[in-house]
Amino acid sequence: MSELDPPAIDQADGMRKVLRHLAATLAYRAAKVLRDVPAEFPAAPLAAARRRPVEIVAHLADLMAWAVHLARGEHTWTAAGSDDWEVEVQRFFDGLSALDGELAAHAITETAMQKLTQGPLADALTHVGQLAMLRGVAGAPIRPESYARAEIVTGRVDRAQAAPRVEFDGDASARAVK
Repeated sequence: MSELDPPAIDQADGMRKVLRHLAATLAYRAAKVLRDVPAEFPAAPLAAARRRPVEIVAHLADLMAWAVHLARGEHTWTAAGSDDWEVEVQRFFDGLSALDGELAAHAITETAMQKLTQGPLADALTHVGQLAMLRGVAGAPIRPESYARAEIVTGRVDRAQAAPRVEFDGDASARAVK
């Protein structure tokens, strides 16, 4: 190994860094979907959705509380929440911050990291997408964005996120008509 080679990172440390970046990615995407919602959106029974948007956000907050428990090696699930949009949005970001703090400060077992990924983090990303779709149904869509170009910073897991860098109109996956 030469002096220019980066130091080796043990696998567990590398996985924790990836999980922390995933948490920051979740925060960025969630902040975009949760800000500037129309007043009627949180309580609206949209389409055939089983949960109202505020209930989905409360579930997101519950997922983050569960994630903190999993990071500590515990298997505790508690359903909580309210019908107050602002309270639930803040509870979600507080839980995400607590999870990031656990990941930053403590060794996490490989099993716990796997459970975090396949459980609460994957589920939370799904629900953020669900909220984005529901916003579109409610007539308040969010603009598509090149998330690979977004300013997502490990450790930035609160509501205050960078402004989008590359938003666009339309559907990037749509095939060009010839």
